[in-house]
Amino acid sequence: MSRSRRAVRWLQPGLVVKRWVLTSGLGLLLALLGAAVWADLQPIYWMLSTIKWLLQEVTRVLPRGVTGPLVLVAGAALVLWGQSRSFGSIQQALAPDKGTLLVDALAAQGRLNRGPNIVAIGGGTGLSTLLSGLKRYSSNITAIVTVADDGGSSGVLRRELGVQPPGDIRNCLAALSREEPLLTRLFQYRFRAGSGLEGHSFGNLFLSALTAITGSLESAITASSRVLAVQGQVVPATNADVRLWAELENGERLEGESKIGKATSPIVRLGCTPDRPPALPRAMEAIANADLILLGPGSLYTSLLPNLLVPELVTAIRRSKAPRLYICNLMTQPGETDGLDVAGHLRAIEAQLASLGIDQRLFPAVLAQEDLGRSPLLKIYRHHGAEPVTCDARYLRKQGYQVMQAPLQGAKPTATLRHDPRSVALAVMRFYKQNLRD
Repeated sequence: MSRSRRAVRWLQPGLVVKRWVLTSGLGLLLALLGAAVWADLQPIYWMLSTIKWLLQEVTRVLPRGVTGPLVLVAGAALVLWGQSRSFGSIQQALAPDKGTLLVDALAAQGRLNRGPNIVAIGGGTGLSTLLSGLKRYSSNITAIVTVADDGGSSGVLRRELGVQPPGDIRNCLAALSREEPLLTRLFQYRFRAGSGLEGHSFGNLFLSALTAITGSLESAITASSRVLAVQGQVVPATNADVRLWAELENGERLEGESKIGKATSPIVRLGCTPDRPPALPRAMEAIANADLILLGPGSLYTSLLPNLLVPELVTAIRRSKAPRLYICNLMTQPGETDGLDVAGHLRAIEAQLASLGIDQRLFPAVLAQEDLGRSPLLKIYRHHGAEPVTCDARYLRKQGYQVMQAPLQGAKPTATLRHDPRSVALAVMRFYKQNLRD
């Protein structure tokens, strides 16, 4: 792109640059005028006399038809050169190693700042996948994350240090990060050796240390968000030390998120200790100001429903006038959602709300995967006990649901059947725009 075309692009609306340049120029003019008035207008007389004498001398050597255009071109060239060098210096300071032009970056950031207020509720890899796609459309994103994890690195840190599990929060921070990829990779790095370190991720240790220093996971998340230049905010669903329990169809009771994910009988009821944990004010505020509220994708009983065990969050969602959308999984999860189709997932959500005495449909719209067809990966998944989550759109619409289906796994062949960040985010934004028009 030529310099002239690049310079013209600075005139496009939405960059929030021109108004401040003009404001600065007006301020300089007023400051000079004020100084002149204070000096009894003498500087203005001197300046006008000097300009008049200078013009008379110059036009004696060169006629006005030549002098005028030359001075005009010289002035314009100085302005363009000065602005170019100024913006070049800003570019060097803000993004020295990036190929993105400053005008493009400002235009993109302007679009993101005008994006809708989105609240995404969930946990696990499903939520972080969704966030990494949504950050292309808005910087006003709030991720409300479950803190019930008790397995893996998070479980070890929770038991040994007494901190809330940082794993899902770490994934969301990395997904929303605008910082250099190397720093994000460092945050996600998992130690493969070392006594006491093996299996832990650097981000989990970092968040746990910050929690101990600041006194709360919420403060640790705020500090980490500044380090990673997070686009939006990540908020725990509660600051309580929540532990899940589940009652199974065969009468067995399981304690702990890691055990619930391996249930040998259908789950009929989910709860937590302590009962009715409090929500954080930032989560409540985000829901109250939301333009769109999302639940999922993610493990139904261990990532999504635990957030609905926080009564204040449920109440805030019920009061919200924003469109609410449930994003369903592509495949069933052995031991957790065996045999459930999209309608079965929705019934589980409604049953959980009913156990809290709520008969209102919290998420009246659902986003589901189109028919996967004859994907060669299905045989591998079926070998491990997973099946596609089928969607009977006609039945759901009769039940009063708004149903949207899309190719959520993406168009490119992959080694797994998982949500593609761009495809899911595109479908979500189409849903938002459709409901905005309605």
